[in-house]
Order: sequence, then C-alpha cells, then structure tokens
Amino acid sequence: MSTIEISITVNGKSYNESVEPRMTLVDFLRDKLALTGTHVGCEHGVCGACSILLDGTPIRSCLTLAVQANGHNVTTVEGLCDENGETGILQDAFRDAHAMQCGYCIPGMLIASEALLRDTPEPSLEDIKEAIGGNICRCTGYVQIVEAIQLAAERMREARQ
Repeated sequence: MSTIEISITVNGKSYNESVEPRMTLVDFLRDKLALTGTHVGCEHGVCGACSILLDGTPIRSCLTLAVQANGHNVTTVEGLCDENGETGILQDAFRDAHAMQCGYCIPGMLIASEALLRDTPEPSLEDIKEAIGGNICRCTGYVQIVEAIQLAAERMREARQ
C-alpha cells in the first residue's frame, strides 16, 4: 500500500512521518511515536479512552486518520506533564482525590478535564459532568473524578493568585 508523508507536532515536538492512508491517529501515536498513554478502547469513538487535543480541541483519535492531523498540533496525555516530565496540578489532583482505580479511562478524562479547565477556570458541577460525559469509566462511579476536577480547578485558581 502507498504511504503519505505527514508533518505533525505532538506535545511540542515536530515529526515528519510516512503513514498508510488508513492509519488512525491513535495507532500513529502508539505505534509510530511510542506514545502509549493514549489508550485504545472501543475503537468506535464511544468510550473516550483515546481522547487527545487537536489544536486544543478534544477529539477521539480512534476516529481520526493520521493524515487528517497533517499540519496540526496534537497534545496527548504525556503532553500534560511539565517540561521536566513532572505531573501538573491536574494529574496531582486526580492522584490526591483517588480518582483512579484501573486507570484505563484516565488519559481521556485528563484530556477532557484539561480542555474544560483551560476554557472554564471555575466550572460548575454541570460543566464538569458535560465535559467528561463522553468518557466511560467502569470502576469509579465518577464521584472521585468529579472531585479531582473540582480540586484541580481550586488549585489552579490559587496558583494564578
């Protein structure tokens, strides 16, 4: 099969790669770039495990072809860490609120939460529920995840002051 050259920026680093036209963005991230934090779940865009930010907007990378990301900026869950690879306020809040059990949904939850808190620094409970509504968690019942997002919002407000 023929390949297509793409140029993509992932977590601030530029890549020029050859991909098959049918390769999904999640497979590109995991298989070509070895960024395995983005999980493959349902492969139908329903569960949210594969969520990434494309030019700052949360999308399902299992429904997006790698060629569609040509010329764009992608942020994966690995890109939410600081330049030293240390976790930030959001990840620390998830840890501190015990928002993880199996952890499979967490990359998608973190991506959704990042987008929410970037655009809505003081989210209501309804804002949070709406933001994570497309991400399925089978373990936590969502209570600790919501609490983690509220905690992160509070800590981010304090850090800005």
